[in-house]
Amino acid sequence: MVIEGREIGAGSPVFIIAEIAQAHDGSLGTAHAYIDAVATAGASAVKFQTHIADAESTPGEPFRVRFSPQDATRYDYWRRMEFTPHQWRGLADHARQRGLAFLSTPFSLAAVELLEPLDVEAWKVGSGEVTNLPMLARMARGGRPVLLSSGMASWQDLDRAVEVVRAAGAPLAVLQCTTAYPCPAEKIGLNVLPELVERYHCPVGLSDHSGTIFPSLSAVTLGAAVIEVHVVFSRECFGPDVAASLTTAELAQLVTGIRYIERMLAHPLDKERMAADLTDLRLMFGKSLVAARDLSAGHALAEEDVALKKPGTGIPAARLPEILGRRLKQAITANTFLVETNLD
Repeated sequence: MVIEGREIGAGSPVFIIAEIAQAHDGSLGTAHAYIDAVATAGASAVKFQTHIADAESTPGEPFRVRFSPQDATRYDYWRRMEFTPHQWRGLADHARQRGLAFLSTPFSLAAVELLEPLDVEAWKVGSGEVTNLPMLARMARGGRPVLLSSGMASWQDLDRAVEVVRAAGAPLAVLQCTTAYPCPAEKIGLNVLPELVERYHCPVGLSDHSGTIFPSLSAVTLGAAVIEVHVVFSRECFGPDVAASLTTAELAQLVTGIRYIERMLAHPLDKERMAADLTDLRLMFGKSLVAARDLSAGHALAEEDVALKKPGTGIPAARLPEILGRRLKQAITANTFLVETNLD
């Protein structure tokens, strides 16, 4: 899979998606500010959500969690989150200028039609749309990569969705996700990542809502090729996803951590080669057998006669049992290294 010239999969850099969702709270200026912030933090892509209230919801759609004092219904909230096609074009252009892939999850066929002319590099499918097979088929038919979140899906739901995407010939990645805001550690589901690989033989990843960097870092060590996290400027911001989001500062920390993990995984350690390369240090920090006190010629060495001290350039400490009982050919003073030529 390739998104905006970036290869995604084993051996390639992890594709890190900064999910803005509705953190902009309907402000176009704030949406643009988020693009700059996540670019500075080092994300690979910025992702929004494209809601068109009239195409997506009935007017009486209830709030999942009541949070907005200015919106009487969820429908009103979606309307307040809408941008015009021209405004979406400006956001897409800005993202690309900052070196980010531009993504936005559509929540209706009308949203797909709005986004398609913007040349979105891939389709990100939200967990609630996995069973919306007509919309999946519409997105996949253009051949753009599809990133499929699995937060509310059963294996049967995922199987059907994957079949629809692949029937259209679109590249696919499947993301483990648990729809809980914030998601507790017990429900992250890192064990699902290898199951996804085995079942679908495609790049996999984690869409995390824990509000911490830990699940994403762990997922990368397990082979996640895509990481998606919600992002806000501060946990003092307004919105339904704040508790499940990283701050922009935490996003930068996550990016640094992921790139560090990638370097570690790309350079497996050869312990024998490492030991050989560190021979000088091993001698410096190793311990040798030395006389614990002044000893006379002919003395049979006992355990209390021998001390284990640095550096490790003499008889190694590990050989202590071998020299016990052997006699000295000549007297030695305390702190003198024992040498084979002075032992009978």
